[in-house]
Amino acid sequence: MLNFIYYPVSGIMWVWHWLFSHVLPDSPGGSGVAWALSVVFLVFTLRAILYKPFVKQVRTTKKMQEIQPQLQAIRKKYAKDRVKMTEEMQKLQKEHGFNPLLGCLPMLAQIPVFIGLFHVLRSFNRMGTGFGQLGMSAAETRSTGNYFFSADQVQNFLDARLFGVPLSAAVSQPKSEWLAFSADGVVDFTRAHIIYLVIPLVILSSIATHMNSRASVARQTAAALENPQTAIMNKLALYVFPLGILVSGAFFPVAILLYWVSNNLWTYAQQHIVFGQIAKEEEAERVAKQEKLKANAPKPGARPERAKKKAASDSESVEDAAVTDGTTQAATADDATTEKGRTDLTKSSAKRSGGGSARKASSATPRPGQRPTGTQQRRRKRR
Repeated sequence: MLNFIYYPVSGIMWVWHWLFSHVLPDSPGGSGVAWALSVVFLVFTLRAILYKPFVKQVRTTKKMQEIQPQLQAIRKKYAKDRVKMTEEMQKLQKEHGFNPLLGCLPMLAQIPVFIGLFHVLRSFNRMGTGFGQLGMSAAETRSTGNYFFSADQVQNFLDARLFGVPLSAAVSQPKSEWLAFSADGVVDFTRAHIIYLVIPLVILSSIATHMNSRASVARQTAAALENPQTAIMNKLALYVFPLGILVSGAFFPVAILLYWVSNNLWTYAQQHIVFGQIAKEEEAERVAKQEKLKANAPKPGARPERAKKKAASDSESVEDAAVTDGTTQAATADDATTEKGRTDLTKSSAKRSGGGSARKASSATPRPGQRPTGTQQRRRKRR
């Protein structure tokens, strides 16, 4: 049913085993080392394929941390309207180019890889009767191929030893299934041998898992650490997952433990490289912003750009005011000239009509807006 997973996994492992079997000498334990390295480089190959999605995951997680305060504000604002809350959150995520699927892709992609590798390794020994097992005899197991591996390669895998232990042996495995690991039915290892090999691998894998989680948590922002959901996930990653490896290590074959160790080693190195690269990019952006600010800043002794703009604006205002004032003065002069003409005309009329009328006109109260005559000004001074 899952052959689309089993065949690629077994195919990549077959290629690496073919390579290492030609490189390493055919000596006691040499075949076990070749098979162990084929498992390790199977992991490295798959993780290399997932490298770019991992980088996108890191960038997506960083964007998620940056917009976390805005998401919290949306949750608080639309606490009673789930539909509106979802719409606003999706809108905000779209504006910032955030894709939640990219954050889970590398982790989700490793799940079928783990399932495929676990099934392929168990299929070298088909004597088990559990889930996915066929309950074959030792002879049938040794004469049955395993996806890309032929029957001869299956026998080579079952006969291979890593520190005296078969790669598909587990601490909890029944002794009846050990018969497949020997052509003559003689078992050359004990359960203690398996335990001695499994315990260091389990402890190393558990510590590596904790250290990787710790490095990831250390790079989270203060706002992300205050989020209750993030706090729960951090505790799971820091303590629950490593503890789970310690407890479940006895139920997995030695090759699966090799998978865990090599996977954690790759993760540690990959995080160091990726986070270091992102830190350099952020530092370059910060330096570029500072240089841009320095370039836009005024030179020593020069007036700031804002002051220049303000001075130019004030100059324009002064010019406008001068023009307006000139226009007003011109209008006032015109009004004065017109009024003077009226006054002269009145004086001429008064002279023609006689002295009494002139005195009467000169003593008359000026009209509103009209300038007083000389006689009227002298009278006002006398008063």
